[in-house]
Amino acid sequence: MKRYLPLAASAALLGTLTVMSCMTVPDTGRKTFSFISPSDEKQMGLASFQKIKKERKISRDSTKNAQLQRVGRRLTKVIRMPDAEWEFVLFEDSTPNAFALPGGKVGVHTGLFQITQSDAGLAAVIGHEIAHVIARHGAERMSRQTLAAVGGGAVAIALGQNGDLSNAQKAAVLGAYGAGVTVGAILPFSRRQEIESDQLGALYMARAGYDPRQAIGVWQRFASYRGSAGGKIPFLSTHPSDTQRIAALQAFMPRALEEYTH
Repeated sequence: MKRYLPLAASAALLGTLTVMSCMTVPDTGRKTFSFISPSDEKQMGLASFQKIKKERKISRDSTKNAQLQRVGRRLTKVIRMPDAEWEFVLFEDSTPNAFALPGGKVGVHTGLFQITQSDAGLAAVIGHEIAHVIARHGAERMSRQTLAAVGGGAVAIALGQNGDLSNAQKAAVLGAYGAGVTVGAILPFSRRQEIESDQLGALYMARAGYDPRQAIGVWQRFASYRGSAGGKIPFLSTHPSDTQRIAALQAFMPRALEEYTH
């Protein structure tokens, strides 16, 4: 009988946490859950971003940096992220990628500009990445991993009960927000999150005065890039297919255009 008690306790704890941690994604209304508090999530995001800045080369390209800061300022005026410590950093990396972490930290690769091509295009990608944070996709993904593990140690990590951030926690938040390696077991769920972030990103860019229809062109250019690269783009393996993404965004566009002021 005793050997079943830890399992029963873990199951009871996870059940209680699931009930207590329900949340609603802003603008989409989707119901989800998280075991991780916003404050713990922010702490992990800030610590992880500091780690990234120490490990990666920061670009001094004045033109790209000016565009990044310009677009970032416009988006942050319309995006609600309480207690955000906004920071937009350009990294010297030829991979066309970007990421955002809790706390208002955004990283953009120099290689992304060949895809975005304009302020509106850059706003589409940055808006998409920030949407992951607003929707708390990383916390949701880590919580689902915890449920899969059903272990007391995993729950402790997810709840941030170990004091200072461990390397495992930093790695978890990096992976959860696309700045690291994505776990294969949650790819289908991740694709649903990507579609939601496309939609939220279109709303954010529209509210900031950028034509949300420009986002469709960005994902079309990503599709062309993927084709020219032979499909070998690791971070895009977690995303919906190009046709799925473009079709879903086109279907959502009437709503985004309702908020476009120009």
